Amino acid sequence: MHILFVHKNFPAQFGHIARYLIKDHGFRCTFVSELPDAEIDGIRRIQYKSAGGATKATHYCSRTFENYVWHSHGVYEALKAHPEIQPDLIVGHSGFGSTVFLADLYECPIINYFEWFYGAKNSDMDFRPEFPTTELNRLRARARNAMLLLDLETCTRGYSPTTFQRSRFPAAYQAKLSTIFDGIDTTFWRRDESVRDAPLAVGKYTIPEDAKVVTYVSRGFESMRGFDIFMKVAKRIVEARSDAVVVCVGSDRICYGGDTNYIRERSFREHVLAQDEYDLSRILFTGTVPTNDLVKLLSRSDLHVYLTVPFVLSWSMMDALACGCTVLASATPPVEEMIADGQNGLLAPFYDVDRFVERALAVLDDPAAHRHLGQNGAAMIAERYSLEKMLPQMLDLYQRTLSTGG
Repeated sequence: MHILFVHKNFPAQFGHIARYLIKDHGFRCTFVSELPDAEIDGIRRIQYKSAGGATKATHYCSRTFENYVWHSHGVYEALKAHPEIQPDLIVGHSGFGSTVFLADLYECPIINYFEWFYGAKNSDMDFRPEFPTTELNRLRARARNAMLLLDLETCTRGYSPTTFQRSRFPAAYQAKLSTIFDGIDTTFWRRDESVRDAPLAVGKYTIPEDAKVVTYVSRGFESMRGFDIFMKVAKRIVEARSDAVVVCVGSDRICYGGDTNYIRERSFREHVLAQDEYDLSRILFTGTVPTNDLVKLLSRSDLHVYLTVPFVLSWSMMDALACGCTVLASATPPVEEMIADGQNGLLAPFYDVDRFVERALAVLDDPAAHRHLGQNGAAMIAERYSLEKMLPQMLDLYQRTLSTGG
């Protein structure tokens, strides 16, 4: 059985399933991406190149579609140059190297991974009224779905990582879609109790062994992930507790949304820091850290704080749960799908700084009394979202698609 994976990055969402299929089921897996040709863990990687893309002359609302078309054509041409590749099944991330043209190259089923369907209402775009979306961005939201709709129409089946994310897609295509999470490697993301008995080095900082540690992890520091709200909470935590240390892991960049439209500073982090006085000797910014170090930090954490608007759920929250963190998160739909307040974590309304602070200080006053939340969170990940549980579900989707074409 030969599976062809399509994603501009490698290994992205598909690395774990490809290795599983090769090792445990004897499948052949090929991966087409923008990275150079290579053979990694038994996966043949083929490079595609985009020969063009949107320019300033391209209408703002159609630039995303223009770029998708160029990438899709690059994928098509790269694979056409390898006639020896004849897959039994194609699996691709809709939006990161569309598979749409491959329906004219191969006679085989296509499964697409659908992460987010854009919309200007009741979504990430209008959740924060203090950052109003421009009229043109509201119009662009509709046009950004053009390739997603083509993929929905062309694919045999599709799936989304969470029920909330799947619910964003049009009702006409819901029968095609399943909910299957990417999967957490719980052999890696697991609590390491040994780090609690000594100072812990994280980046250029050393966390004292007697410190109460609050963690925040985000690919970028931005309004979509509630960074400004979190900093208000962090400020009050360190003011209330002299032994508290807040550790922020991530890059000083904006990955989602239009924060740069509302600020004069170079980054949203700089903008937030300019709004108030913060004790940066106890609110620490480590930058990105190696994943091994992140596991140790999450294992040392007394409280992990996560906020998001209604949008794609971050892997970081799931990793924190897997590491047994007591998680305090925003009561927004993607989070509420995973966390039941008082059972496997704590919730607070997105804008309610007082409630976040109240709950955070209660945890720091008595971390042991809240350890069951982290334990329940880790158990939930192991039982419902671990690779051990997800990979067989993914294989079942592949096999059903191959056997029935749907």
